[in-house]
Order: sequence, then structure tokens, then C-alpha cells
Amino acid sequence: MTALYFDCFSGASGDMILGALIDAGVKLEDVRQALGGLAITPDTIWTEPVVRGGIRATKFNVRGEAHPSDAPHSHDQAHEHTHGHGQDTHRTLSEIFCLIDSSSLSRAAKDRTKSLFTRLGEVEAAIHGMSLERVHLHEVGALDSIIDIAGTVFALEQLGVDTILSSPLNVGGGTIHSAHGRYPVPAPATARLLKGAPIYSGAEQVELVTPTGALLIAGYARTFGPLPLMRVDRIGYGAGTRDFASSPNVLRVLIGELDAAAPSQSVIVIEAEIDDMNPQIYGVLMDRLLADGALDVFYTSIQMKKNRPGTLLTVIGSPGHKDELTATIFRETTTIGVRYREMAREVLDRESITVTTELGPVRVKVARRGGELLNAAPEFDDCVRLATEHKVPTKHVQALAMKAYLETTKRGL
Repeated sequence: MTALYFDCFSGASGDMILGALIDAGVKLEDVRQALGGLAITPDTIWTEPVVRGGIRATKFNVRGEAHPSDAPHSHDQAHEHTHGHGQDTHRTLSEIFCLIDSSSLSRAAKDRTKSLFTRLGEVEAAIHGMSLERVHLHEVGALDSIIDIAGTVFALEQLGVDTILSSPLNVGGGTIHSAHGRYPVPAPATARLLKGAPIYSGAEQVELVTPTGALLIAGYARTFGPLPLMRVDRIGYGAGTRDFASSPNVLRVLIGELDAAAPSQSVIVIEAEIDDMNPQIYGVLMDRLLADGALDVFYTSIQMKKNRPGTLLTVIGSPGHKDELTATIFRETTTIGVRYREMAREVLDRESITVTTELGPVRVKVARRGGELLNAAPEFDDCVRLATEHKVPTKHVQALAMKAYLETTKRGL
């Protein structure tokens, strides 16, 4: 199983995360193309190599939207609330959704990005005691933060890892100044977004985890803990703006294969019985739960009391996502209760191999256990895309992909 591990020993911010993913191999030009439609030009975003505490890292930069002719600014941690940009950008969720829809992200990436901003809006609404419809996102509604979040969603989609893990987060300390006044670190939004995640305060008394960083790490990490047993293939470093004397101000990502000898994973199973809900809602519910970190969601037809036909909702997720998934179930369904049980699971080692067919490239998902090949299947979305482009049956593309994969395997490539 391919895993990505966020090592947040110096916190996390949106630009640090995206910088680390680019440093690990995601192409900046691909990010630019995916964000097309967000009113960015080629020089709106760029990267530069920097050194932080003796470590070479990639600094991701965005040129400000308020005064494009001004000097480029940073949206680094310790300054996401104050920014120092000379701008006070307010956007509603609907305005942000329009920007996201104008991008060139895939449909799934757009939905994931919207889900993340919805989560951010819910947090802000709860903190300020207002409805979600009335929330105006301040600094995190600025174009640079939208680029950070949408760009990270795209980058993680490009990397195609099977699972994402994170270390405990060093949130820093002290106080920060925001659009609403001076707050202790972690800021209220950051603290709420990191509910259930292990956090601590290190030596540096500045804001190390920003709301954008907290949103992305908490939204993607399946579990939090020490570095798991894994074979590392790629490493990326994303730089913060400050250069601390005591430690390198970077976010590290490690990508590789989880060791087959690693212990089985713990998961939480959440169930709810529903017999009075509009069936149109079930599709939306599944999308929301998957976007909120569920590993799997499925429905089973059951017969309930009073001899009513009903549906058993089953959600599988990491223990760290229990509260968030439960909140989504209560918010989006008519159920008045859920039940939990913890289980262990074992998953096959998986990798993605790209093969070349006469119609174009197709990714093939390969699964092994202890080195033994057990399954190989073409990526369905790739097959549908090529079938649509060339006006041929999808099953024809699947057959071509499997043929190409078998030929590649025979050649030992």
C-alpha cells in the first residue's frame, strides 16, 4: 500500500503543504493548468529553492490579488491571519464555489475542495454564532488560500497514494492578530479543525499551524502517530517564510510503501438504520462522507420494526474521524442514533502502473500480498475517458489495457 506521511514537526500551512508536494514530484506547471480559471496568470504562482535550518526546501509563492503590481507576498504560517498583504478579502462560500467550478480540476477534486471549504465555513459559523449562509470567510477566502487548498487537492490526486498519515502537529504558541482581534495560538478555527488530532506546543512561540494547514491535514490524514514501518521512495520539503534558529522551518512529506509486516490497521465502523428519508439524499450523503474521510460507505436493504423496509447505512473510517463522520450522518440524514464498533483490517499492498495502449495511457491498479501478485485492474475512469474520446466501448479499452499490462509484465518492465 502506497502511503504519504506528513511530518509536522514545525507545523503546517497551505503553502508549506503544496510546496512539499511539489518538492516530492508534482509538477508546478500541472498545478497551474489545474487551477486554470481561478484568474491566475503564469506568474501568479511560482516556487523557489530556499534553505531552512540547513535543509533545502521548496517555497511556494502566490502573487496577491488585491494589487498584482505589488511585490509578491507570503501566506506562510505565523501570518495567515494578519497576512501583511494590505488586503481584507471577504468571500462567501457560494463565491468560492464559483471560483472552484471555474478551475480545470477534475469533478472529484472540485467536490473535495468544496467539501473542505464547507467544513471551514461550518467551523467559522460555530465560532461566531451565525448560520452557514451568513459566513464570510476572511483571510482564508483570499485567492492565495483558495490556491493552496485547491492546489493541494489536485497534487494529492496526482500522487495517487492509497492512504495519508500524519505526525502529531506542533501548533506553536503565543498569540496572533486576526480580522476579529488578538487570539491565543492555536487560533479558534485551527483548534476546532484539529479536534481529535494530537497537538503540542514546541519551542517556537509563533503560530505554526494555520487554519488552512489544519483543514488540509485533518481533512486527509487517516491516522495520527509516529512514522509507520514503510519503505520510503520520495521525500519532499515545503518551506515556511521564517528561518528559525532552533529548528528547520519546513514541512516534510515521505511517500513510500507500507511494510507488509506492519500490524493491521484499526478502523471504526459506524452504523445507522434509516426508514424515512428521501432516497435522493443517499447519493449526496455518500459523497459527503467520503469527502469527510470515510474509507468506505455502503447501504444494505433491511426490514425494520413495524415491518417497514429500510436501509442500513454502514460507514468505515479511521478512529480519528469518528466525531466528524458522526456529525455528518446526523446533519445529512433523518436518523436519531448511530452505533459504533472497532475492528482490525488488513489491506493488500497496492501500486499504480501506467501502461501504453494504442488509444492512450491507462493506469493499472496492482495488488500484492507478501510479494505475490493477486489482482490487476485498469483504472475505470481512464478507460471511460479514452472510450469517450475515441468513441469505442469501455470494455474494449479495458481489454487493451489488460493486454498491455500482461505484455509489460512478461517483458519484466
